[in-house]
Amino acid sequence: MVVAGCAAVTASLALGFAGQARPDGLDRAVDAHIRSGLGHYEGHLHLLAELGDLVPVTVLTAALILACLAMRRRRVAALTCLAVPGAVALTEFVLKPLVGRTVHGAYLCFPSGHATASFALAATCAVLLAGPARPRLPGAVRMLLILGAAVVAAAVATAMVALGHHYFTDAVAGTAVGVGMVLLTALLIDGAAGTPRVGSPLHRASDSPVTTAPHVSIKSPGPAGR
Repeated sequence: MVVAGCAAVTASLALGFAGQARPDGLDRAVDAHIRSGLGHYEGHLHLLAELGDLVPVTVLTAALILACLAMRRRRVAALTCLAVPGAVALTEFVLKPLVGRTVHGAYLCFPSGHATASFALAATCAVLLAGPARPRLPGAVRMLLILGAAVVAAAVATAMVALGHHYFTDAVAGTAVGVGMVLLTALLIDGAAGTPRVGSPLHRASDSPVTTAPHVSIKSPGPAGR
């Protein structure tokens, strides 16, 4: 459902802004609000925006792959190898030339590549933290880490809007592409690997699937409960 929603958001925005070189009413309102509120922090905005550049994204992707391998999460390592570069390539080489939206005719801007890369990394972190791990982190800690990754990704996308490099809807589409690509790739990896039913002996003996579902362990009743 989330993948379908991401595809619908991207497609509808792409059709609405194809070939345009100006913001719409929503962009003008949101962009003006963001720039008026954050315009005094230009130095910090540039630092945040640089997190979505090619070199930092490549370094973070490599670090995430190594972390997955260290935790023996081979499928999530494969997910990172495929989904993050795939999302960036889809944005830069397919969607931007196809849609043709520009910032005042200067350069292609839809979807935002910085938002795509940042949210692809954040979504991959969420998938990694949602699955089984040893030692198992408390649920509150996992949630805080996932929220932290999402906040950083949102900060990068917001910085690009505040600096005038993208419109608000460019960032929305980039978010949809990044998240959707990660979840779709995760489903494809698990499907190709033929993920066994959760709780089965084959599941316990195999590499942890990318997508997991909770299960309940029921103990056999003792003599008093028979």
